[in-house]
Amino acid sequence: MNAVIRGTGAYTPEKVLTNADFEKIVDTSDEWIVTRTGIKERRIISESETNSDLCLRAGQNALDMAGISAADLDMIIVGTVTPDYNLPSTAAVVQEKLGAANSAAFDVVAACAGFLHGLSIAHGFIVNGNIRRALVIGSEVLSRFTDYSDRSTCVLFGDGAGAVVVEAEDGAAPNGSGVLSSYLKADGTKTELLWIPAGGSTKPLDENNIKSRERYITMSGNEIYKLAVRSMCDAALKALDKAGVSTDEISWLIPHQANIRIIEGVAKRLKIPDQKVFLNIEKYGNTSAASVPIALDEANRKGLLKKGDYILMVAFGGGLTWGASLVRW
Repeated sequence: MNAVIRGTGAYTPEKVLTNADFEKIVDTSDEWIVTRTGIKERRIISESETNSDLCLRAGQNALDMAGISAADLDMIIVGTVTPDYNLPSTAAVVQEKLGAANSAAFDVVAACAGFLHGLSIAHGFIVNGNIRRALVIGSEVLSRFTDYSDRSTCVLFGDGAGAVVVEAEDGAAPNGSGVLSSYLKADGTKTELLWIPAGGSTKPLDENNIKSRERYITMSGNEIYKLAVRSMCDAALKALDKAGVSTDEISWLIPHQANIRIIEGVAKRLKIPDQKVFLNIEKYGNTSAASVPIALDEANRKGLLKKGDYILMVAFGGGLTWGASLVRW
């Protein structure tokens, strides 16, 4: 038994926020942003849209590619740190919107590594014989938690969703296709390097912390950069080792699209050439848990992923959390 990706999907909002837009609201420039981050624009959710709306569109696109209906799903997993509500889970809202009456539904809170955590969980349920089909979504509306007066963070984040349908394949998977390995890790001692201080049960929102802007994302950029490169490389190598695959055999590295310098640092350390690294950060910015599945779907729909290709996905985010998954297409 193995877990095979049957369909991919993505959705990003229509509104585009460009670097030129930021030049009007904070002390920055297009050159500064592109040089340091690789980002040229990002998508921003409309006032009438919600996280679950993004999930719905991405999820339906993945279901359509897989050729199955929502009623065929046994499980829906949503990786997000920007849910519709504290209660219920965004996955439960997505279940209702999709009409997936036969599925379990829950969220995974692992920041930018949320999708890879969800994929690993779905893989485990499938190979253990507990379910046959899962919809795994990474989706974020970071714009609603971004401080647009903080030039060090506001230029980074965008909104969007990506999804995959993962299905059980009986017997020996042909050519070893499917999810081959995963590696997940966390370090809770460094929580305050990337977090939202207020809004949870420890510090519920009140007039004071709203005024002090503690409801927004705060990040220690230099520290995150160093930890991200090292951690993603370590996770990638451990996932490859589990599967007995070398970096030379990788067809595509699909990294979390956080910062071009981080991506370049990871590829260099892993000795993966630029032409094997998929990038779309210039269009969407950092979409946290949505980043990897959006990139995976874009690469898939461009026809870049061929049968038998080894696809290595890596991510790092708040928590701190990080991970890697290796898939044979």
